[in-house]
Amino acid sequence: MDSKQSKTALVTGGNRGIGFAIANGLLQKGYEVIITSRSLDKATEAAKKLQGIVIPVKLDVSDDRSIDRAKETLNQKIDRLDVLINNAGIYPDEGVNILTIDRQLLELTLNTNTFGAIRMVQVFLPLLEKSQDARVINVSSGYGEIDGLSANVPSYCLSKLALNGATIMLADALHSKGIVVNAMCPGWVRTDMGGKSATRSPEEGADTAIWLATEASRNETGKFWRDRRVISY
Repeated sequence: MDSKQSKTALVTGGNRGIGFAIANGLLQKGYEVIITSRSLDKATEAAKKLQGIVIPVKLDVSDDRSIDRAKETLNQKIDRLDVLINNAGIYPDEGVNILTIDRQLLELTLNTNTFGAIRMVQVFLPLLEKSQDARVINVSSGYGEIDGLSANVPSYCLSKLALNGATIMLADALHSKGIVVNAMCPGWVRTDMGGKSATRSPEEGADTAIWLATEASRNETGKFWRDRRVISY
């Protein structure tokens, strides 16, 4: 990557759905984009569908060794990271509620949706620190709002509630380094996770994340957004 010419963004889970739409939108704005997937084949296949400079990388956000290996790979290809979009996530709550879910499923979802995002920031911080305009965007959900919690979506709700909390803490911890951190809700989007009945296209769901990554004021940090407006946690 010739990162002197344009900014570089990393989108976890960028091979499909909202992540793919975010990657495409950033490419259209001239960014060089790294898309990750748990499968290198899927990341590579997605990269071929995109126009611009794209690096496909194998990365499982629930596995620290996988994150470390991805960082080592990217150290050979980029000299800084301007945008980190923590989009990868799972929604495994079918058939369970807060009274029936087991500890293993709770751990799996939190490990992926929350702890994975925190670990991504920790590992990629040295590259983010080299940017003059570093931004982190955590893709959250209305299910992570206090008023949006559902007993029938237990692990996903808790993971996004905790991700929102992590966003506040990361923004505070990184303020002195000039790194902006925000969370956003894409709305109900037609993806494998959202289903065919959802009201928004992936492009509509991706809009606020792209805006936060490229245009939003750097004075806005530690906040939760939907449709380019701040909403309450």
